[in-house]
Amino acid sequence: METIITVENGNTLAALQGFLKQLLEHGIVDAIVAPLRTPSGTVTPALVTRSELLNAADPLAPVLTGNSATLAGKLSVREPRARVGVVLRSCEIRALVELVKMQQASLDSLTLIALDCAGTYHVPVFQEMAQKGEALWQNLYKNAAEQPEQSDENLRAACKICEQPVYENAPIKIKLLGSDLNQEIHLELPDELGAQLEYSPATENGRQNVVEKIITARTTARDAAFTEIRARLEGEEGVAGVFAACIRCHNCMNVCPICYCKTCVFKSQVFDHEPMQFVEWAKQKGAYRLPSDTMLFHLTRLNHMGLSCVGCGMCTEVCPVELPVGMVFRAIGQRLQATFEYAPGRNIDEQLPLITFKADEWTEVGE
Repeated sequence: METIITVENGNTLAALQGFLKQLLEHGIVDAIVAPLRTPSGTVTPALVTRSELLNAADPLAPVLTGNSATLAGKLSVREPRARVGVVLRSCEIRALVELVKMQQASLDSLTLIALDCAGTYHVPVFQEMAQKGEALWQNLYKNAAEQPEQSDENLRAACKICEQPVYENAPIKIKLLGSDLNQEIHLELPDELGAQLEYSPATENGRQNVVEKIITARTTARDAAFTEIRARLEGEEGVAGVFAACIRCHNCMNVCPICYCKTCVFKSQVFDHEPMQFVEWAKQKGAYRLPSDTMLFHLTRLNHMGLSCVGCGMCTEVCPVELPVGMVFRAIGQRLQATFEYAPGRNIDEQLPLITFKADEWTEVGE
């Protein structure tokens, strides 16, 4: 059912909070995962069971403190489990779908609520702009609809080249693009749920045209960014040069929503070499880079999850030395995904090549 949530007095956030409260109060779900404003003004994901606490919910805040697919996985991977509604952006839902394929999450008890995304800011930038009272999400959605080719320079790098701003395979879709959000929010949900919540059918808005323009603009930006990073990876600098400043802090691995191994070799003692081993390596070359094994770390991660990288960019966000980790993974992942004709998170029924054995698969891709 296509329907509309009426916005009263221009308070779009209150209208959205009201819808989430309905899901709890009508017993559709037992709890809701959504971004909440803290008393200090920061935004963090939270699991909410009391509807009045959703007055602090702020799904419109253009900030991503972490990819919440991992949180949804923790709430659903084992039984017994509650019925949980999860408000997620496109990159988060696509990561969650990949986790389901890796048996690190389950959709059986989750209700996916897909939020149209116009992009997110770096956390410090978001907090600084919010403290100044700037109309952050209002400007973002307005500019995305009217001037998608002029990306906000303060957006995260991953958002500037995200060609999947919406997710169409969720049962509930909050369609923020293409509407005057000071007047109404378009919503799509199952017919029986719409009837239970007493919503009336409505005609679709101009969302599709807006989405297509955003996709075109961001695809152009993506291709330019990929050309630039590939020139570095394949040129004189090389992969080793791009990752030269890595301190192997494991931040990128820890924050990645689809770095799925429960037992990780890089958190084991495998790389705790004996002190004299480092000295011997240094004698062989005259100097030995420390910390060691940084290239092996990144290449192993690429091998593990290049097919499933959804481009959320959280790895870049947390890198203390500002390596373009996300851009490298996306650029390499694009070619790998094309080889297997696989789009991560596109469809829950689409088999993940990494965990699917086919005797003739390399023949099929031309090897």
